[in-house]
Amino acid sequence: MKYQSDFTHFDYANPDAPKKGSFKQATIGSFDSLNPFIVKGNAATGISMIYDSLIKQSSDEPFTGYPLIASQVKVADDYSSVSFKLNEHARFHDGEAIRANDVKFTFDLLIEKGAPHFRSYYAGVKEVIVDNPLQVTFNFREKGNRELPLIIGQLPILPEHFWKNKNFSKSDLTIPVGSGAYQVKSFKAGKRITYQRVSDYWAKDLPVNKGLYNFEYMIFDYYRDDGVAFEAFKSGAFDYRLESSAKRWATGYKGDLFNDGKIITETIADKSPQGMQGFWFNLRKDKFKDKQVREALTLLFDFEWANKTLFYGAYARINSFYSGSELATQSHITEAEKALLLPYKSQLDEAVFQPFSLPITKADGDVRSQMRKAVKLFEEAGYQLKDSKMQDSNGKQFKFEFLLYSKDFERVVHPFRQNLHRIGIKTSIRLVDVSQFVNRLNNFDFDVVSLRKGQSISPGNEQLSFWGCDSAMEVGTSNWAGLCSPVVDQLVQKLINSQTRDELVTTTKALDRVLLNEYIVIPQWHLPAYRIAYWDKYARPKIAPVYDLGLSTWWSKDAEEAQ
Repeated sequence: MKYQSDFTHFDYANPDAPKKGSFKQATIGSFDSLNPFIVKGNAATGISMIYDSLIKQSSDEPFTGYPLIASQVKVADDYSSVSFKLNEHARFHDGEAIRANDVKFTFDLLIEKGAPHFRSYYAGVKEVIVDNPLQVTFNFREKGNRELPLIIGQLPILPEHFWKNKNFSKSDLTIPVGSGAYQVKSFKAGKRITYQRVSDYWAKDLPVNKGLYNFEYMIFDYYRDDGVAFEAFKSGAFDYRLESSAKRWATGYKGDLFNDGKIITETIADKSPQGMQGFWFNLRKDKFKDKQVREALTLLFDFEWANKTLFYGAYARINSFYSGSELATQSHITEAEKALLLPYKSQLDEAVFQPFSLPITKADGDVRSQMRKAVKLFEEAGYQLKDSKMQDSNGKQFKFEFLLYSKDFERVVHPFRQNLHRIGIKTSIRLVDVSQFVNRLNNFDFDVVSLRKGQSISPGNEQLSFWGCDSAMEVGTSNWAGLCSPVVDQLVQKLINSQTRDELVTTTKALDRVLLNEYIVIPQWHLPAYRIAYWDKYARPKIAPVYDLGLSTWWSKDAEEAQ
């Protein structure tokens, strides 16, 4: 642990930051729910701010938690259980005390009625026991899972007295009672939501919160289109923007507002793992069940051309599910990875043990070499290129649909479609709003989607929901591709039970290598940085958090001058 028991605040927070003003930002899509814990509905952005957890994770360590609702934590020597002693001053927004029964109620509620990933995430818990009103113990099914106590510590605590007579599974706009630094002040469904800082927040003086949550109001305005949102930002409709478009970053942030310093632009290093961004196949569809087909389609995405022509050379190719971190496997397998994977050799393709690389072009649009390889792979999978159509044994043309929620992304997909068309593959684009996209994703109603799967620097139980067989067919699963591999399941269990950091890193690299060779996604690109723009009315600490952008540490310059 970086911080000792007598620490007063995190290094990246300013304990003297003034608390005043508002911070307004945009979000894309719509919302029809204030419950972020279920599959149904689209929860409002920022709603998690109203909840506190048992412990709070620092943003300058890979995975360390410090007291929040829990004032003390006791972990069994063999990691078979964890007990939390609650802070006697912990309160919900309505003044009711937070007690051990609320912790047990929350756990049971999320397991029974929450989104499916909670069941896999907390699968290692055998039982929850209320020892007394201020202490609760979680007993685990197995010993040795060093991460599970931390994972349980992240549990957001819900008030039993508020939820016990309500339908938790129903998606609606009932304002919930929380215990965090903010509460819902007002909203206009699908348009805007405003959070207000809780003036008598019970935990405002705890070390984990000193210097954080410095705005009186946090406001999120909803826009249907990101291009429209950008123009609104320049007009002063909101204060801060995180830019995701390389083209817009290169060409749009120009003019007097930027030259005069009224709007500030910055590129800030992002030291968190970049994860995997790509075109994800739905392996539940028969057309994508053959790995050779998926590999063939991967060959025809010309990243080098796209990066040069569309993205102004801003990106690097993603070549790992844990890109941008020490967890990522390299082209050549290490001896440690090989030793870990050899027991599964009969269940793995030989390619897993060979150097892995994605196709590289000259960025000139010439993909004839990749086309020839792709056609050969399709032929080995039982297809033939006939009459300019890639046909199966029944003469049916291979075709699929790209499901998108951003019109900006069409310019990326169209060149890819042209390459696919050249070997007889028919494709189409379906552009829907965010709520429709989420609904179709949750119910497996898609062929190919473009999404980013984020990762932490300390992967663990969440990997079960990302790749596990048990999660493949759960509605609302995080296993978007629907992957089911016994080897992957076993590697994830080894990862979860790692006893040292070195063991965790090696196991993650081995898992990464197996996942890459499954071709469940066509890797796109990454940028290990945040591209941000904001109106010149905010200040922030000189020390930045390592694994987070740190917006919760910012404050208003006007409030600073008023002090």
